[in-house]
Amino acid sequence: MSDETSTRLGLPLLQPGQAQKELSHNEALTLLDMAVQASVEAVGLDTPPEALLPGACWIVGAAPRGAWRGQAQALAGWTAGGWRFVAPQPGMLVWSKADRTDARFDGSRWTVGTLAASHLILGGFAMLGPPRPAIAAPANGSTIDAEARTTITTILAALQTLGLIAAA
Repeated sequence: MSDETSTRLGLPLLQPGQAQKELSHNEALTLLDMAVQASVEAVGLDTPPEALLPGACWIVGAAPRGAWRGQAQALAGWTAGGWRFVAPQPGMLVWSKADRTDARFDGSRWTVGTLAASHLILGGFAMLGPPRPAIAAPANGSTIDAEARTTITTILAALQTLGLIAAA
């Protein structure tokens, strides 16, 4: 049997004239089951857990030991046939049950619970975006009340533009 695999996830490929193609096909399905819409028990373990249920997955830590040796940062899934591993790809996202948040692989390490975005829109309203021009501080004028009112009006207009408050 050939050792050819898919480019991104390393899934075994079927070969022309290959005997027992179902073995390669089933292995590929098992690895896809681990990698697609992945959910892991925990992130960053170096030692395989003792209590194992088929289908459970973990993200291997940076210094793996035992059955995980040589699989740093990989998704490790326990199956009826033993451990299976999927090498992470940049941008891969998994749900960490232990942390109750996402973990993302940046190409060199997993980051848990960090959101990186250029814009944040909630309910159709922009919460964050590119920086807005600075609002000038009141100057030492003769009428402090007028300056304060101008500054407050500018702040309110900026918050309304961002959709953070409703227009009066």
